[in-house]
Amino acid sequence: MNALARGLRAFGAFWWDFIVGDDWLVAAAVVVGLVVTDLLAGNGVSSWDVLPAALVLTLPLSLLRGVRESHRD
Repeated sequence: MNALARGLRAFGAFWWDFIVGDDWLVAAAVVVGLVVTDLLAGNGVSSWDVLPAALVLTLPLSLLRGVRESHRD
């Protein structure tokens, strides 16, 4: 693999780790929340509360999964 390919792979791996991090569920919830917000706003519906609602629903699930995984170790 040449230097450019290694650099691109490292760059992609950095962004994947930065965005997805330890919990893909939170990253997926943010993406879904942004899509739903865009769809609602595009149809003239007030959508300011979609992302906070996604956070309120996702954060406890993420914490529960993290606690369960830490007890397995």
